[in-house]
Amino acid sequence: MGIFSRFTDIINANINSILDKAEDPEKMVRLIIQEMEETLVEVRTQSAKLIADKKELGRRTEKMVKEASEWERKAETALSKDREDLARAALKEKTAAQEEVSAVESDLELIEINLQKLSGDIAQLQTKLVDAKTRQKALILRGKTAKSRMGVKRQLHDVDVNEAMNRFERYERKIDVLEGEVESYDLGQKNLADEIADLESDEKVDEELARLKQRMDKSGSNS
Repeated sequence: MGIFSRFTDIINANINSILDKAEDPEKMVRLIIQEMEETLVEVRTQSAKLIADKKELGRRTEKMVKEASEWERKAETALSKDREDLARAALKEKTAAQEEVSAVESDLELIEINLQKLSGDIAQLQTKLVDAKTRQKALILRGKTAKSRMGVKRQLHDVDVNEAMNRFERYERKIDVLEGEVESYDLGQKNLADEIADLESDEKVDEELARLKQRMDKSGSNS
């Protein structure tokens, strides 16, 4: 037995509620979509049959209308020949044809009502189907994301984090030692920029020394 027993079950179904109760939501939504698609095929098949019946009855109506008109013509011909008996018989056939036209038109009205209902049913079913497929995509995406995260967690669990950090610290220490060796070659050596900076510093000291001497000389002469 399927998830739904009738078309109305699908239309009135709360897909969220069904999926919330399902042990395997992804499998459940796949089954729901399958049953919806099968039901949609059945409803469309019914619609196609009704459309074919409508066309057939339409042709039959046209035929009986023409037949009724033809019997009326024959009745007129019979009367023109003073054959009232034949005219009466022709009019009887005309009435029968008209009655059949009325009956067929009633059937056509019923078919039209059913077609409109089926059209609405198809629209509702398609809306439900689109909703179910949207939820299916979301469930698949959530499933893939969960599996991906679980894979990462398993990989991290399998790796000895402390050992990895120790290896990194040992490597970092080696880099520190290498950089220290490079910097040791520069100890006691001055580059051009350093030497020029020293000269500029010496000039400032000489200027300060000259100002100090000048001030002291002025102080001595005043005393």
